[in-house]
Amino acid sequence: MRIIGIDPGYAIVGYGVIDYIGNKFKIVEYGAITTESNQNMNERFKSIHDDLNTIIERTKPEFLAIEELFFNSNQKTAINVAQARGVLLLSALNHGISVHEYTPLQVKQAVVGYGRAEKKQVQLLVKSILGLEKVPKPDDTADALAIAVCHAHSYNPRVQNILNQS
Repeated sequence: MRIIGIDPGYAIVGYGVIDYIGNKFKIVEYGAITTESNQNMNERFKSIHDDLNTIIERTKPEFLAIEELFFNSNQKTAINVAQARGVLLLSALNHGISVHEYTPLQVKQAVVGYGRAEKKQVQLLVKSILGLEKVPKPDDTADALAIAVCHAHSYNPRVQNILNQS
């Protein structure tokens, strides 16, 4: 299965595309979609949309795994990230990609085996699991790869078929 993991944002959107076949991972591509702080929000959202569409068309993922949002403070930031997340989800849905959402706790549990793991632990295990020479930068990219790995470890098509029939 080909998965694109997304760490949503509006200044930096981390993404990572992996193949997961027979319990083995293969990196397809990873990086970050960035927008300029001097752009208005609508321009930033369009840029995110256009860039993600290009990535999807180039890599052709079957699944999009994205982190659920959790914010304690700064409502303005939360609203802008939520809007960017909507743009990302719409891009995937317009391409017919199956969308799956994971909490940070689920991602840490799937990658490290402990839901309260430190960010550095997750990054080091992503590097190890995917056979990378170094931890991907920026951090958003490493997070996106962790989300993709989480989906690979969590998704069970038989269970999904049962849930869809209910």
